[in-house]
Amino acid sequence: MNQIESLEKLYSAVVGDVLDKMGYRAQGFSSRIGALTPARCVSGRIFTAKVVNVNEVPPEPYKLEMEAIDTMKEGDVLVVDAGHNREASFWGELLSTACMAKGVRGIVMSTCTRDLWALEKMDFPVFGIGVTPADSLGRMDVVSYGEPIEIDGVSMKNGDYILGDHDGVVTIPEEVADEVIAKALEKVSGEDTVREELAAGVPVAEVFKKYGIL
Repeated sequence: MNQIESLEKLYSAVVGDVLDKMGYRAQGFSSRIGALTPARCVSGRIFTAKVVNVNEVPPEPYKLEMEAIDTMKEGDVLVVDAGHNREASFWGELLSTACMAKGVRGIVMSTCTRDLWALEKMDFPVFGIGVTPADSLGRMDVVSYGEPIEIDGVSMKNGDYILGDHDGVVTIPEEVADEVIAKALEKVSGEDTVREELAAGVPVAEVFKKYGIL
């Protein structure tokens, strides 16, 4: 089982707990970023892009945005630092269609999407901060991709891992991914046992003392 397959068996809260205990306490995005589509779970390798605000149409519109999408590989998740821009939409139906054809697993961004009428019918997770019909053309533009970025104080690079679900989004540094995923899978198993005992009426304090899980 590879790392992405293992991530699919996990959820953001348990991964966040493991990261906290390992000393990585700044790996979760703020609550401003969440699922905007019915497809509410995303996991995969991070592929980064940086977006800035612009006030005019660039000479080559969408150039780096298209390059980034064409460069991504199966298993990637596009993660976009757009500075929490709510004035324009970076994403939509056609780009989601292109990514699905490549095996890209979703997008997480600190900006907005549009085309929800279509995205809601697609099995492609889109995480962001809102929705607006305004196009990005002349309002925001990709200035780099594949370079380290930061969102909500979380630093990340290509090859790190990301997991988003109903609770929010966490990232896992590539260098500790094996350990984090293994410990998270172990914690999920322990939580299953704790859940059974709590459902049977065993006092919470007793269960916590026994397993150290709550």
